[in-house]
Amino acid sequence: MAQAQTIFDENFLTIRAKLIEVAAALDRLDRAAEDDGESVEAIDDLPRRPEVEEAIRTLLRGSVEPGQRAASLQRLFSRAYEPDWRQRFRL
Repeated sequence: MAQAQTIFDENFLTIRAKLIEVAAALDRLDRAAEDDGESVEAIDDLPRRPEVEEAIRTLLRGSVEPGQRAASLQRLFSRAYEPDWRQRFRL
């Protein structure tokens, strides 16, 4: 447990800052909706919003396997593999 405590202590301020940054971005969205005369619920329909909410839920509950939160988020925000991707993107 000592190693985990050390890693946590070394990263705490960075973790804290990034969580506050996410919260601030969500607050800006809320204020923007209100400034537009819309309810805060109107931002629920924004494209990609469900992915962000799923990412937050993944962080809160962890993932199926311990130590796989980052991989889970990477998969969530990535396109599914398509074998013909080179042709689709003309590469």
